[in-house]
Amino acid sequence: MSHSPAPQYVPVYVAAQPRTNGLAIASFILGLCGFALIPVVMGHVALSQIRSRGEGGSAFAIVGLILGYIGCAGYLLLAIFLLGGAVFLTTGSFG
Repeated sequence: MSHSPAPQYVPVYVAAQPRTNGLAIASFILGLCGFALIPVVMGHVALSQIRSRGEGGSAFAIVGLILGYIGCAGYLLLAIFLLGGAVFLTTGSFG
């Protein structure tokens, strides 16, 4: 009776996924919730940490930045319209 050799198993190494930066996720969530300045600051800090630490989550940080800047622009426009309306109501004109 002939014995066949035992099968040889080659270990498979899987690269670990980089950890997602927590500030990037927080920036994204706060940007979705309509906050303005907080996601901008957190997004910039997150991108800096991602570059220096080699973490993941740059897409979350960038989307959080974009949403934060859109929120800032929206709040700025709202303030301009409210201020203009207040001037119009108190003086009867814009001039």
